[in-house]
Amino acid sequence: MTSSPRTGARPRASGRRLLPADPLLRRLVLMALVNSVGDGLFVTVNVLFFTRSIGLTPTSVALGLTVAGVCGVFAGVPMGRLADRVGSKQLLLVVGPLEAAAVLGYAFVHSLAVFVVLTCAATVLSRGGAAVRSALIARALPAEGQVRSRALLRSVMNAGLVVGSGGAVLALQADSYTGYVTMMVLDALSFLGVTVLLAGLPVSATTTAGTGTGGAAADGSRGPRTALRDRRYLLVTALHAVLELQLAVLMVGLPLWIVLGTGAPAAMVAAVNVVNCLLVVVFQVRASRGVTDVASAARACARGALLLAGGCLVYAAAQYGPAWAAAGALLVGALVHTLGELLTSAGGWTLSLDLADPRSHGEYQGVFMSGQAAAHVIGPLVVTLTAVDHGAVGWVVLAGVFALAGPALTAAARGPAPGAAPAAAVRPG
Repeated sequence: MTSSPRTGARPRASGRRLLPADPLLRRLVLMALVNSVGDGLFVTVNVLFFTRSIGLTPTSVALGLTVAGVCGVFAGVPMGRLADRVGSKQLLLVVGPLEAAAVLGYAFVHSLAVFVVLTCAATVLSRGGAAVRSALIARALPAEGQVRSRALLRSVMNAGLVVGSGGAVLALQADSYTGYVTMMVLDALSFLGVTVLLAGLPVSATTTAGTGTGGAAADGSRGPRTALRDRRYLLVTALHAVLELQLAVLMVGLPLWIVLGTGAPAAMVAAVNVVNCLLVVVFQVRASRGVTDVASAARACARGALLLAGGCLVYAAAQYGPAWAAAGALLVGALVHTLGELLTSAGGWTLSLDLADPRSHGEYQGVFMSGQAAAHVIGPLVVTLTAVDHGAVGWVVLAGVFALAGPALTAAARGPAPGAAPAAAVRPG
């Protein structure tokens, strides 16, 4: 990771120094690292814990997670609005301990009904908390370094997930109730650790970067806009959610395709995931270069969409030829796919921020996060009905969806950024 020669509040980090020099960003990086390590520990063992230790059937677990996912879709906006009223930091200081309690609660689940209720509560806290954290970052970090800072945070989060997943291997090998619960206790401690780090953030840092509630906006409007009535923002959110289907491709469609539709060894599932994680860790900051305003963000999303489409076509080609050729095609497809993911992520951050009213960051980030959550809920079904059920033809259909969504998003985002001066459609930087 290298820094641009431009000045400002960009993270001054390099491959030799992961932690940035800016103390505020450094604390945010530590928070992201602690949280993602805990997530890696829990996500790696949770399904096995639910089925092998609690005794739920895989179908019951899938049902509970689906219901919880739907609940999570509707959590972002109300949590974001609450953050706009009481403050992102203040709300997160409450959400963190509640998330810790929810994780510990799984150790006492012994019925499907309790599992569904607890999973819904945990998912609402998680999805809503993500929107509030995004709003906090939007207010805490200066606009000119926002995208690179978020890229650094995403790199660190992926590294933390890898570390957490690696640590959970011990629990998987033990395959015991005690081992699984230990992972959950560590995850709960990570939420509490993040809360302690959050408490050290100066209150002014979470409020001065964005404008406060009330007052006039830079475009002369008297009151803050409402995200749910902002048609351009809603359309951009929906189209970017289409690009977010790439996560279901990676996590659901590709593993099933490798095992059921190609001659490649099953170990390629792990190999593809490793390639994806490493590329995100190493190149997410670099991929954010040049994404500085609405126009450049839309172009990044369009280029990323074409790469996602290309990755789908390469995955389709893995159906043909011997095992070694299929394995090679899958690795190439994962490379192209991840490059598309890097660009669409960087572009999405900028669009979600620059098209929002800075006086209502919580609500706007809640809407954008809800779009992503919806994509994550319906994504497995979409990918299964296309690529998994119909093979190469289904992959071509998915490629077409991505290829069309990119230009459509560019068209939807066209126009000056809200609050920009009439002669310029970009943020000062």
